[in-house]
Amino acid sequence: MRPFLFIISALVLMSLSFWAYRENYATQRALKDVSNLNREIAALREALSQQNAEWAYLNRPSRLRDLAALNFDSLGLLPMEPGQFSSVDHVVFPLPPVAAPELGGLIDTVGVLDGAGDASQNGSTNDGEGHIEPPTATSEEPL
Repeated sequence: MRPFLFIISALVLMSLSFWAYRENYATQRALKDVSNLNREIAALREALSQQNAEWAYLNRPSRLRDLAALNFDSLGLLPMEPGQFSSVDHVVFPLPPVAAPELGGLIDTVGVLDGAGDASQNGSTNDGEGHIEPPTATSEEPL
């Protein structure tokens, strides 16, 4: 029984050492990937700051003024003046949304229709379920 336990212990020890070996190299690979990503981020930030500096250099007002004067014949660009702008009174603002009407209470779905009072005066009958029968002809009405 003792040799069997020694063999099992040795196998467990070898499997744990193999697992630790693989985890060590996986950790080193992950650290290398992180350092590569950090270098790439630093390079991209440097490129971005360089592009921002170039953009600021190209958008200097004196340079743009000279370019507009140089290409006046083909572009026809003129300096902006206060007379080119309009007042706020000329701006059409959107109307505020219309609020939905509030309902008072429950709606009677089965009952008297509008004008039912008029129907009783002109001879029509209402059966109470919303059906109004037309008036019958009487001898008093002219034909």
